[in-house]
Formats: sequence, C-alpha cells, structure tokens
Amino acid sequence: MPILTEEQFKRLANFDNKPCVSIYIPTQRAGKEVLEEKAKGDLKSQWKKVVEKLKATNVDQEKIDKLAKPVEGLLGDSNFWRHQSDGLALFVADGFFEHFTVPVNFETYIYVSDHFYVKPLVPMLNRNERFYLLSLQLEDVKLYEATQYSVGEVEIQDLVPSQLEDRVGYDYEQKNSKHKTQRNSIGANPDGTSTQHGYEPASRDRKNEILRFFRAVDKGIYGILNNEKVPLVVACQDSLFPIYEEASRYKHLYHQVVPGNPEADYDGMFDLHAGALDVLEPHFRKEREKKMEEFTELKPERTSSSVSDILPAIFEGKVDTLFLENREDLWGNYNENMASVQIDNEESSANLSLMNLAAKKVIEQGGQVFLVEGAFMPNKDSKMNAVFRYS
Repeated sequence: MPILTEEQFKRLANFDNKPCVSIYIPTQRAGKEVLEEKAKGDLKSQWKKVVEKLKATNVDQEKIDKLAKPVEGLLGDSNFWRHQSDGLALFVADGFFEHFTVPVNFETYIYVSDHFYVKPLVPMLNRNERFYLLSLQLEDVKLYEATQYSVGEVEIQDLVPSQLEDRVGYDYEQKNSKHKTQRNSIGANPDGTSTQHGYEPASRDRKNEILRFFRAVDKGIYGILNNEKVPLVVACQDSLFPIYEEASRYKHLYHQVVPGNPEADYDGMFDLHAGALDVLEPHFRKEREKKMEEFTELKPERTSSSVSDILPAIFEGKVDTLFLENREDLWGNYNENMASVQIDNEESSANLSLMNLAAKKVIEQGGQVFLVEGAFMPNKDSKMNAVFRYS
C-alpha cells in the first residue's frame, strides 16, 4: 500500500494548474463489493460528473480526453481493484496523475478548480491519529499503517528478512539443535529434570541471533519511517520486545507492546489493529484533549471561531492548531493582500473551499489540523476553530 508522505501532501497542496480534478471514493478490502467491483463503478460515475463540470467551465473536448486517459487506464486494471484499502484519492491535471489507496474512510466527492482538494487526507498527517503497527515474530514480520479507524498492510518484503533463519541462516538452526541436544542429554538429571548446564550459553547465543535479526528488520523499517513522527507500536511476545527496543533506532517507538503472539492470539489484521488501539488509547486521547483544553482555557485573544479572523491569522503564521468540522465545508474567497474573507452560501466556479485553503496552509507552516465531528467541535457554533501561537 503506498504511503502518503508529508512531502507528497505538500506537493499536491501547492500544485497550481487549471483544471485540477480531485476525486474521492470509498473502497472495500474484501467481500462481495470487491468481487462486483463496486469501487470501479463509483469511479466511472464520478468521472462522468467531472466531465460535466469541465464542460460547464468551457474546457475543450481534446483536453478532457487527455485528462481521461490515465483514469481510463486505472479503470481497465482489474488487479488494481482487487487490492484496495478504505479509500481511494485521485488527482488529475494536464500532465499530472497520482492516486493513493489509503486507510481513510472517504465520502464520495469531486472537486474541480485550479488546485487540488486535500482536506480529506489530513488524518494521514496527524501525528496523534496515524501510527504504524509492527507484527513481529521470529517466523514472520509484517508492517501496517493505521489510523484510529482503519489499517492497511505496507509492502516490506524486499526490505526486511521475513524470518530469523533468513537472516542468520543454517548455522543458527544447527547451533540451536546442538544446544537442544545438550540440554536433553548432558544436562539431564537421573530423575528427568534439567540442570542449567549448557542452558545459559544457548540462551545468550539465541538472544544474540534474535538481536541480529531484529537489527536487520529495523534497517528496513527505519528506511521507511526515518522521516516520520508517528508512533510505531510492536505486537510480539513480551520476552521479545526488550530485544527489539535494543535494536530499534526509530525515535518514536511506543513504550508498550501489543501483548501475545500476533499470529496465534489475534484473529487477523483487524483484530490485531483493535489490540493496538487499546494500547495506544492514552496516546490518542492525550494530544487532542490537550488542544481542546487549550481552546477553552486560553485567553480569548489566543483562540477564535470566526472564519474572518482565522484565515488572516493563518496567513500570518499565527495558527498552531486548527479544528475543522468533518463532512462539512465553507465556500468563498480570501484576498491575501486585503486580508479579507468572503463567505458564500454554496460552491460555485467562482469560489473555493475555505477549509481546504486553511488546512493546507496550516500544515505547510507545521501546525496541526484535526477533522472533528460537529458534536465534538470546541465551539459547536462554528465549523472552524483555531488556537493561536500568540496573541
């Protein structure tokens, strides 16, 4: 599954051309809907709507046909539609086509303008909403990218050894077998109980071999995550976690393990994901609650629920945290020279999404953006709330 990086997000956010087409559709991982290619049908119907919008803005047929080519290529790729996550985001412009299969549940949506619509991708960038889950066994290693509400596997086969024997080889098996024989013969008492003879060296050798294996695993994982700032939580037996802690160089390795054998004690990826959520729950709660408390406790000049105040503050670099109502939007225009906001009642070819504008600008400046359901907004009377860095 491709990982949307902050650099990719910023490239999309700053792309400037006309027309730019953004398409979001929900997808399915398995089941009847995958077999019936429901997501593929959704993309077909949404592209028809895009074509209608393009024609309404006087885009000529030749350019529409050119924009359609990569979309048609994707529609013709049956293998692609059999390997989806929770959402599919497509970005199309003249000479530009990118798509992301991501573990975020999108609502079906299209946006045609001179820029891309990136607001729905915000959860992928929130440090407190994204995490990585490493399923770690001596016989198998898997990496997942997840949010609080979805999970998808990251392809790592070419980057890490899949099992301990792949890293330490035949010598390990021979040594392990030899020590086992010693424990069963030389180290046995007449009554059948074992002594410590031969056990401690074998234990040390085994730990060293496991450490070598975990360092090889970390090398591949670090190559993927070294620029990330989100937690990596490990699912493994308790006895293995201290060894992986020693091997890992990732600065955001979570301190608590998802306990048990990932293969034997969990019923597949989604059950393992649920176990990770239980472990990470304090982490998820902490950052958002801290920001919510700041909004209610700071002096009035450090917060705002007025779009007309928030947007100019964003362009001044003042906004530390932005709360946007999920599944909603605000339409209008912003004049940066005049620092003035025009808010319209509905979307039109003459305006833009003010939420999209606000989100990408705050992320570009290193701030945090949270998509929040209306009932949980700090100030429920507004679709946009902000905490300022300074008054």
